[in-house]
Amino acid sequence: MNNLLYKVDDRPPLLTTTLLAAQHMLAALGGIIAVPLVVGAILKLPADQVVALVNAALLGSGIVTIVQCKGVGPIGIRLPCVMGTSFAFVGAAISIGFEHGVAGILGSSLAGSVIMIVGSFFMPQIRKLFPHQVTAVVVTMIGLSLVPVAVDWAAGGKGAGDYGAPTHLGIALFVLAVVVALVQFGKGIVSASAIVIGIAIGYAICLGLGIVDFASVQRAAVFALPQPLRFGMSFPPSGILAMGLAYVVTMVETTGTFMALGAATETKMRGTLLKRGVLCDGVGSAFASTLGAPPMSTFAQNVGVISLTGVASRHVVALTGVMLALAGLFPVLGAVVVTIPQPVLGGAGLMMFAMILAAGVQMLGKVEHDKRTGLIIAVSIGCGLAVSVRPELLAKLPSFVNDIFGSGISTGAIMAVLLNLVLPNRPVEVHDDEEDVPQPLLVKDLEAV
Repeated sequence: MNNLLYKVDDRPPLLTTTLLAAQHMLAALGGIIAVPLVVGAILKLPADQVVALVNAALLGSGIVTIVQCKGVGPIGIRLPCVMGTSFAFVGAAISIGFEHGVAGILGSSLAGSVIMIVGSFFMPQIRKLFPHQVTAVVVTMIGLSLVPVAVDWAAGGKGAGDYGAPTHLGIALFVLAVVVALVQFGKGIVSASAIVIGIAIGYAICLGLGIVDFASVQRAAVFALPQPLRFGMSFPPSGILAMGLAYVVTMVETTGTFMALGAATETKMRGTLLKRGVLCDGVGSAFASTLGAPPMSTFAQNVGVISLTGVASRHVVALTGVMLALAGLFPVLGAVVVTIPQPVLGGAGLMMFAMILAAGVQMLGKVEHDKRTGLIIAVSIGCGLAVSVRPELLAKLPSFVNDIFGSGISTGAIMAVLLNLVLPNRPVEVHDDEEDVPQPLLVKDLEAV
């Protein structure tokens, strides 16, 4: 049964498309600007350089999003994907930045992107490593990893002095209730735009309470041209190695995100589709580095928007790309969106990310229930949760271990793939009273029939 309001190639009316595109932008903007802000703060870059990194990240994300959605020749998966800077690269970027500066980060990113570009041509083979039970684990881990992010937003922001204040939680719960009510009882565009409407109502309440900070708007420039190669480039071998490793991890996570996207958009995720999508990630990251932005990857949080609203139109998300690019050229626009208080985003985010988790649970319910599959699911999710809940678990291990297993998504995916390859197929039990079956059959034998 088709539960989509708009399919992948549908074109909603312009006003509807604009509202729906804004939803995806709101879900992604915080994550896109967070990476350059974190890297800039830790490296103690001057304010003008941090602003340049943010603007380049927004412009690069917008352009690569359009290419991913619309496609340019063999590049782009042609599905509703929002692209943005990835936290998977933060550790490598910081370590490179301390020794070689921003030029080293960008040069290493450009050189390392070759790994993802070359790897994309092997996606049909890599796709075979992701049977249904592995895909179900990865989608579930994406949801489990994102829900704590929404919880931190709802509580006022991780590390905030008033974390968990009743006002923050009250606003988040109110926005969550509004989104749930609109999705459940709204019709047509009202239901499809539940996230942006809920955020708008929450924002209006925060304005009334006087808790919206407009300092970022006052500081933001109205217009800013991109400055390619402003920081220059250098290619330290150690930096290229660190970035290359981060690209390998990102390829695993991106594959899982595409699998979740396939489930949300009711698209069969074939190896050729994965190839085009991962190729766009690699080429997009190379392009972003020339703009002066960190590497790009497909955002998992926007899969939750699709699951919640039933809007899978790639043309909607292509418009999101246009909005992101404009935010890069007109920083004041992005600054206005940044004024949305985190509890407002938390209420909507909790619903979006929980939808991904629900999709993963539904997929787990459809896998074959036997001891082997149970072991794959239990161990993979357990290991993924271990590093998600207790990231300090890996603190005393070599840095490359942190780079590979620092994310619950990559840990869960790697464990699921390895266990699926290592654990033997379990023989199907045959009772003595069954006739015409001379010997036990293997699961793989049944699949071949």
